[in-house]
Order: sequence, then C-alpha cells, then structure tokens
Amino acid sequence: MDLTNKLEKHGRVLVNEPLKKHTTYKIGGPADYYIYPSSLEDFQAVLSILKQEGIDWFVLGKGSNVLVSDRPWHGAVICLDKPFSNFEFQDGVLHAQAGCSLIALAVAAQKNGLSGLEFAAGIPGSLGGGLYMNAGAYRSDLSNLLIDVQVWRDGKAEWVPKEELDYQYRHSAFQKHKDWIVLSARLQLQPGDPQEIQELMDSRKQRRESSQPLDKPCAGSVFRNPANANAWKIIDDLGFRGKVRGGAAVSGKHSNFIVNETGDAKASDVSSLIKEIQKEAKEKMGVELITEVERINWDEEA
Repeated sequence: MDLTNKLEKHGRVLVNEPLKKHTTYKIGGPADYYIYPSSLEDFQAVLSILKQEGIDWFVLGKGSNVLVSDRPWHGAVICLDKPFSNFEFQDGVLHAQAGCSLIALAVAAQKNGLSGLEFAAGIPGSLGGGLYMNAGAYRSDLSNLLIDVQVWRDGKAEWVPKEELDYQYRHSAFQKHKDWIVLSARLQLQPGDPQEIQELMDSRKQRRESSQPLDKPCAGSVFRNPANANAWKIIDDLGFRGKVRGGAAVSGKHSNFIVNETGDAKASDVSSLIKEIQKEAKEKMGVELITEVERINWDEEA
C-alpha cells in the first residue's frame, strides 16, 4: 500500500497541494501531502504513519498570520480546521476544538449572552492558531480568558493549565515547543447583554473596515508593538507607507499591514519588505521590530 492510501484511511488527503490555497496571504509553495484527519484517533494514526515514514510535518489552521515560502514543502501539512471545529458552552465556560473559527466563536458567545470574546470578532484565524500566538486586539487577548488547553505532546493528549504555558504578549510555550499541538481549550466567559455585545462588535467592525486593508490578501499586523510605541507609527516615520516590492506593498491604509497587492506576490516580496523595515528601524531608531507573522518552510538565512 502506498503512503497516500495509508493516509486516506484516516481522512482526506491532497497531494502536491499549493499552500497558497490555504493561507490568507494567498502565498505558499506546494506541499507533498495536505491532510485533514477525521478525528483525534485519526490524527494520532496520521502522526504514527508520518513518523514511520520519516516525513516532516506541521499543523495549519486557517492559514492566517503565516508567511509560507514559495519553495516546495517536502513533507505533510496536517489541517485541524474543519474536522476539529466543535464547541459548546457550559455554565459560562466555552469548550472548543482547535479548528474553530475565532470569529464564529465570538458570534456564538454573543448569541449566548456571554462576554469576553468581542475582541476576537475580527480575527480571521482558528482557536489553535490564536492560542499558539496568544492572539489579541483592543488590549485583550486569549490568555486573559484561558483556563487550560488540551495539548498533544509526548505521544498523548493531556490537559495543561494556562499557568504552565508561558503566556505573554503575542507569546506562548507553543512557539518554543513546535511539537506540542493544540487540540482544544476551555475559556471562561462572563454573562453579558447580547445587544450591548453586538453593538460593541459592530462598532469595532466599522473601525476595522475603515482603518485596515481588508480588501487585499494579507496576514494581519506584521509586527508586534514595541514597548510604549506603535509599530505602524515607526513604519510611517521611516517612510515605508505605500512602499512596493514586487507584488507586495506596505498598505497605504495601515502601515503595519503588508498586502499581496497584485494577488500573485511572492513570499520573497513580503519577506524583503519585512527585512528592510526591521533593518532601518534598528539602524535609525534603535528599535527591534519583532514579527507577529510566523515564517514557515524558510531557510534560516532566508
């Protein structure tokens, strides 16, 4: 039995799949295998097969907040998007799987009269990805709500308290331990008035639409905000607003967004702009700009 047939026993498998189809940047080279495991047991079986075959892998959710290189990924991508998207509310606690849309969870919480996730109503990522980077907005983030996370590590699934996962601004222990995979999580929400929650979400939606380049493929904010400063202001002061490199550009609407301006930008176009901004911020302002965007399938020097 060939590898594809083995894997197909445990979910849907796409072969030589362009990753640009699965990222919000619409950028990324082909992966040898793109796998949707059907269940936790199938996920475990897929990992076992890949280990036996000596095949590298990584997990992807909704493909936001990542910059995948244009070169082929000679390995597997495991997607925990659609297959892992169940959630429920119990006594104010949200129990959700890693593939859940953050936007969908925020909407469901509002309908159930639960407050806390309003900030996530405009974040186009999955819960798993959000917990990986501690996604946030409007001075709130997921770690503020988090109780614990179901983590796949050392060959088994276990519940890990938030306190053991090193949560900080745009940081978690998952960024250091790439082999730890978020499977699900529990978040503590608070009772709230559905109408008031909806009004807050609507006002923030209008603010995003007026201030962010939502009409272009992008990955959200590129850089973390340094201490006591805004990354967009630093980029503006350096004169990068509207700067173009190949098919990519620093947004004229919000300079902490680099967009796929032409629709066919290369990963190297985006990477070039990131490096130029970082270099000038360091040399001219003494500021180290750290990316929020996660780089996947790059050489260390690239």
